[in-house]
Amino acid sequence: MNAGDQVRSLELAQAVASVAVLFRAHFPDARANLTPWRDDPQTRAFAERESLDLSFHLPGWSPRSQCRSFLVQLRLEAAPDPGVCPRLLGLTIRGLTYDAERWRLATLGDWQPTGSHPPQPAVVEALQAFAREVFALFEPDRSAGGDPLAA
Repeated sequence: MNAGDQVRSLELAQAVASVAVLFRAHFPDARANLTPWRDDPQTRAFAERESLDLSFHLPGWSPRSQCRSFLVQLRLEAAPDPGVCPRLLGLTIRGLTYDAERWRLATLGDWQPTGSHPPQPAVVEALQAFAREVFALFEPDRSAGGDPLAA
Protein backbone atom coordinates (compact mmCIF):
# COMPACT_ATOMS: atom_id res chain seq x y z
CA MET A 1 0.00 0.00 0.00
CA ASN A 2 1.07 3.58 -0.47
CA ALA A 3 3.29 4.60 2.42
CA GLY A 4 1.57 7.99 2.47
CA ASP A 5 -1.81 6.31 3.05
CA GLN A 6 -0.57 3.96 5.80
CA VAL A 7 1.01 6.55 8.09
CA ARG A 8 -1.21 7.03 11.10
CA SER A 9 1.31 7.84 13.82
CA LEU A 10 4.18 10.22 14.36
CA GLU A 11 6.57 7.28 14.84
CA LEU A 12 5.68 5.72 11.52
CA ALA A 13 5.73 9.10 9.74
CA GLN A 14 9.26 9.65 11.04
CA ALA A 15 10.32 6.16 9.95
CA VAL A 16 8.93 6.62 6.41
CA ALA A 17 10.58 10.03 6.10
CA SER A 18 13.85 8.53 7.32
CA VAL A 19 13.61 5.75 4.71
CA ALA A 20 13.33 8.43 2.02
CA VAL A 21 16.32 10.31 3.44
CA LEU A 22 18.39 7.11 3.61
CA PHE A 23 17.59 6.25 0.00
CA ARG A 24 18.46 9.74 -1.20
CA ALA A 25 21.78 9.53 0.67
CA HIS A 26 22.72 6.68 -1.71
CA PHE A 27 20.90 8.05 -4.79
CA PRO A 28 20.88 11.86 -4.43
CA ASP A 29 19.22 12.46 -7.81
CA ALA A 30 16.19 10.33 -6.92
CA ARG A 31 12.88 12.05 -6.17
CA ALA A 32 10.70 10.36 -3.53
CA ASN A 33 7.03 9.48 -4.05
CA LEU A 34 5.12 8.24 -1.00
CA THR A 35 2.07 7.30 -3.08
CA PRO A 36 3.29 5.21 -6.03
CA TRP A 37 -0.02 3.38 -6.55
CA ARG A 38 -3.18 4.80 -8.14
CA ASP A 39 -6.24 5.04 -5.93
CA ASP A 40 -8.75 3.05 -7.96
CA PRO A 41 -10.87 -0.06 -7.27
CA GLN A 42 -8.58 -2.41 -9.18
CA THR A 43 -5.47 -1.28 -7.30
CA ARG A 44 -7.29 -1.32 -3.95
CA ALA A 45 -8.27 -4.96 -4.57
CA PHE A 46 -4.60 -5.93 -4.39
CA ALA A 47 -3.63 -3.65 -1.49
CA GLU A 48 -1.51 -5.27 1.20
CA ARG A 49 -1.96 -3.73 4.65
CA GLU A 50 1.34 -5.26 5.78
CA SER A 51 3.34 -3.34 3.18
CA LEU A 52 4.60 0.23 3.00
CA ASP A 53 5.41 1.12 -0.61
CA LEU A 54 7.31 4.14 -1.82
CA SER A 55 9.06 4.89 -5.07
CA PHE A 56 12.01 6.94 -6.19
CA HIS A 57 12.25 8.40 -9.66
CA LEU A 58 15.51 9.26 -11.37
CA PRO A 59 15.68 12.29 -13.69
CA GLY A 60 16.15 9.95 -16.65
CA TRP A 61 17.41 6.52 -17.65
CA SER A 62 20.28 5.30 -15.48
CA PRO A 63 22.65 2.86 -17.19
CA ARG A 64 24.29 2.08 -13.82
CA SER A 65 20.95 1.21 -12.23
CA GLN A 66 19.44 -0.21 -15.43
CA CYS A 67 16.17 1.52 -14.56
CA ARG A 68 14.36 4.81 -14.34
CA SER A 69 12.55 4.24 -11.04
CA PHE A 70 12.91 2.19 -7.88
CA LEU A 71 9.92 0.72 -6.05
CA VAL A 72 10.75 0.05 -2.39
CA GLN A 73 8.35 -2.25 -0.54
CA LEU A 74 8.77 -2.63 3.20
CA ARG A 75 7.20 -5.85 4.49
CA LEU A 76 5.87 -5.45 8.02
CA GLU A 77 4.98 -8.00 10.66
CA ALA A 78 1.44 -6.58 10.91
CA ALA A 79 -0.56 -3.66 9.54
CA PRO A 80 0.58 -0.40 11.16
CA ASP A 81 -1.30 0.61 14.32
CA PRO A 82 -1.41 4.17 15.65
CA GLY A 83 1.41 4.90 18.06
CA VAL A 84 3.42 1.79 17.21
CA CYS A 85 6.25 1.40 14.73
CA PRO A 86 5.82 -2.15 13.36
CA ARG A 87 8.59 -4.70 13.04
CA LEU A 88 10.21 -4.83 9.62
CA LEU A 89 10.36 -8.33 8.14
CA GLY A 90 12.08 -7.49 4.86
CA LEU A 91 12.46 -5.25 1.83
CA THR A 92 11.96 -5.73 -1.85
CA ILE A 93 13.48 -3.17 -4.19
CA ARG A 94 12.49 -3.27 -7.85
CA GLY A 95 14.17 -1.48 -10.74
CA LEU A 96 11.51 -0.30 -13.19
CA THR A 97 11.16 1.31 -16.59
CA TYR A 98 7.97 2.60 -18.14
CA ASP A 99 7.17 -0.79 -19.61
CA ALA A 100 8.50 -3.43 -17.20
CA GLU A 101 10.39 -4.53 -14.14
CA ARG A 102 14.08 -4.94 -15.01
CA TRP A 103 15.32 -6.50 -11.77
CA ARG A 104 14.43 -7.05 -8.13
CA LEU A 105 16.47 -7.33 -4.96
CA ALA A 106 14.92 -8.93 -1.87
CA THR A 107 16.37 -9.20 1.61
CA LEU A 108 16.12 -12.98 1.51
CA GLY A 109 18.90 -15.39 0.71
CA ASP A 110 22.02 -13.69 -0.60
CA TRP A 111 20.48 -10.22 -1.19
CA GLN A 112 21.46 -10.27 -4.88
CA PRO A 113 19.34 -8.82 -7.67
CA THR A 114 17.53 -11.10 -10.08
CA GLY A 115 16.04 -10.17 -13.42
CA SER A 116 16.78 -9.50 -17.05
CA HIS A 117 18.96 -6.40 -16.58
CA PRO A 118 20.61 -6.25 -13.13
CA PRO A 119 22.25 -3.04 -11.94
CA GLN A 120 26.02 -2.58 -11.79
CA PRO A 121 27.86 -3.93 -8.72
CA ALA A 122 28.32 -0.45 -7.16
CA VAL A 123 24.54 0.09 -7.31
CA VAL A 124 23.93 -3.35 -5.79
CA GLU A 125 26.27 -2.45 -2.91
CA ALA A 126 24.42 0.84 -2.37
CA LEU A 127 21.06 -0.95 -2.34
CA GLN A 128 22.34 -3.53 0.15
CA ALA A 129 23.72 -0.78 2.40
CA PHE A 130 20.37 1.04 2.18
CA ALA A 131 18.53 -2.16 3.17
CA ARG A 132 20.79 -2.67 6.21
CA GLU A 133 20.18 0.94 7.27
CA VAL A 134 16.41 0.51 6.97
CA PHE A 135 16.52 -2.59 9.18
CA ALA A 136 18.54 -0.61 11.74
CA LEU A 137 16.01 2.22 11.53
CA PHE A 138 13.03 -0.02 12.30
CA GLU A 139 14.80 -2.18 14.87
CA PRO A 140 17.79 -0.44 16.44
CA ASP A 141 18.52 -3.48 18.65
CA ARG A 142 18.43 -5.91 15.72
CA SER A 143 21.35 -8.31 15.70
CA ALA A 144 23.35 -8.91 12.54
CA GLY A 145 22.12 -12.51 12.42
CA GLY A 146 19.45 -11.85 9.78
CA ASP A 147 21.82 -10.12 7.34
CA PRO A 148 24.04 -12.51 5.41
CA LEU A 149 26.13 -9.53 4.29
CA ALA A 150 26.98 -8.29 7.78
CA ALA A 151 30.59 -8.89 8.61
